[in-house]
Amino acid sequence: MAALRGPDSSEDARRLGEQAVFPETVDVNIRQLDPIPAPRAFLRELPLTDEMSELVLTSRQEIRNVLHGRDDRLLVIVGPCSIHDPKAAHEYATKLAAVNRELNDRLLIVMRVYFEKPRTTIGWKGLINDPDLDGRFNIRKGMWLARKVLSDVLELGLPTATEWLDPITPQYICDLISWGAIGARNTESQVHRELASGLSMPVGFKNATDGSIKPAADSCYAAAFEHHFLSINLDGRVISAETKGNPDCHLVLRGSNHGPNYDKASVAQALEDLRKSKASGPSEHGLIIDAAHGNCGKDEVREAEVVEEIAQRVAEGEPGILGVMMESFLVAGHQKPAPLDQLVYGQSVTDSCVPWDRTEELLHTLADAVAARRASR
Repeated sequence: MAALRGPDSSEDARRLGEQAVFPETVDVNIRQLDPIPAPRAFLRELPLTDEMSELVLTSRQEIRNVLHGRDDRLLVIVGPCSIHDPKAAHEYATKLAAVNRELNDRLLIVMRVYFEKPRTTIGWKGLINDPDLDGRFNIRKGMWLARKVLSDVLELGLPTATEWLDPITPQYICDLISWGAIGARNTESQVHRELASGLSMPVGFKNATDGSIKPAADSCYAAAFEHHFLSINLDGRVISAETKGNPDCHLVLRGSNHGPNYDKASVAQALEDLRKSKASGPSEHGLIIDAAHGNCGKDEVREAEVVEEIAQRVAEGEPGILGVMMESFLVAGHQKPAPLDQLVYGQSVTDSCVPWDRTEELLHTLADAVAARRASR
């Protein structure tokens, strides 16, 4: 069992082989069906402790308080573009937890722990999809590792954030997550609006890849209402899900194919667009700026400069900036995906990341900006 790194699915495979009926019109382009244990099996093998559960619940409420203007701290979502090496992720989390304890009075720090990566064409899709980075796609192992990484981060006292890409994944790990994102490619997706309406944590919708704000604003509005759709429960059974609606969805500015949108004029225009939209809740108070992606041209040096510019504006009291996102890892830059023994330790295999030393400086800069904003008020 230890070698499998997750709940056993051999019995599921046997039943699938015995019971499956494959007419000629079904699964024409499917090579293999590999059964994965139901979410409950993973939750039992890697359960939350009482301390972890309290951290998740408390941090979710703290994030809501920031988004709704009840807490003047700055929400900072920071960490690797994607997780590919659990050991390096844990080392990073240990460093971030120490800074969090120092700056918690001014910053609400949440670690990026992203396991699913949308691709423009093809490429490595993340730890869950291909945990060994070797094309074997051991998704069962990947799901187990994802839960293990999240558990380890929570044990250090850090809340976690992730991007929701596949609508089934949340049943396996959402109990460990305090903040979620819907990426630019999916911000108009009805499936992801429905998903967000039932998630238990605040969710940020990023502006579309062309820079338009309206699709994300529409998503914030739509996700606040109840929805009915097909899903699975913790036992892996197909269900008709009925959600209550998520009142904590908000906009994330991440730049576009045409350039950045973090500047003062773009933020002011986005806030005006939100006011004109039907979105409510956090959208009435402000938005989050993602310093990565289109806002820095995927250049980690420029990304750090963007964070410094945002900090200066926070210090000056610019309204509407509720939080900042930053892609950061132990080592600067990025490298092509490959098996772990062929990689530079602590360097991203997706987008370029700000190195740790620079990240620590930027976190202190952001904390100082919050202190200056408080003093000016």
